[in-house]
Amino acid sequence: MTTVLPASVRLAWWGTAWLRGHVVTDLVVDAVLGDDATHAVAGLPGADRTETLVVALGRLRAAGASGMGAAFPVEGDPAGLGGPAAFNAEALEAGEAVVVAEAGLGLVPHRTGAAVTWTVHPAARRQLPDVGEADRGLRAALIESANALARLDVARWRPDVADELLNLRHRHPVTAPAGVPDRCVDLAARGLQAVAIVELALEDDGAALTAADITARADALRPLGRAGRRALVAASSPEVWPDGA
Repeated sequence: MTTVLPASVRLAWWGTAWLRGHVVTDLVVDAVLGDDATHAVAGLPGADRTETLVVALGRLRAAGASGMGAAFPVEGDPAGLGGPAAFNAEALEAGEAVVVAEAGLGLVPHRTGAAVTWTVHPAARRQLPDVGEADRGLRAALIESANALARLDVARWRPDVADELLNLRHRHPVTAPAGVPDRCVDLAARGLQAVAIVELALEDDGAALTAADITARADALRPLGRAGRRALVAASSPEVWPDGA
């Protein structure tokens, strides 16, 4: 069983692979769609209608793109974004986006049932964590959050979360195209795992009966969520991939 990647990672990885000549068009379309029915792109410069994914990739390449990177912002942590404000706001609402830095464009996914429409905005270059920095940050956050949750007796109120923390080496693999460094594939898998642990732990109030308990749990998980998102940003942003990727 493989992990289902967020739409922005799929587009960033396979779009970059296509732009760099590592994969053929049919593979890109199949990989980006995943279980979705369609993906379309609206608002491309020079286009007066919504375009197919294939046509959009061609337009982006003509605009100078050679890579695409993902962003996973939340309120107070615009991970992977560089502005302007309108793009940041829409990406924040969606929780993810793709930045095509060389073309000065950003794409935000909007889902309607099994259909996804990517809306194009002007986008600025961004400050990114490098892969090593994101890796170290994630490892440190896992230890910090695990210790904090142990003090809060996570096994009592969410035994499933405790199981996930005890089985960090047992994660589902992710599928990446040629050209994505192995280190980034592994980092993406661990980033997704960290984000999933946070989401699982915050699903309900469990046995945390007081406002203080709930706040303490959120505080314990905040560094892990931030590190997980930054790991995903670095792993899916070719601007910071190791030389030779």
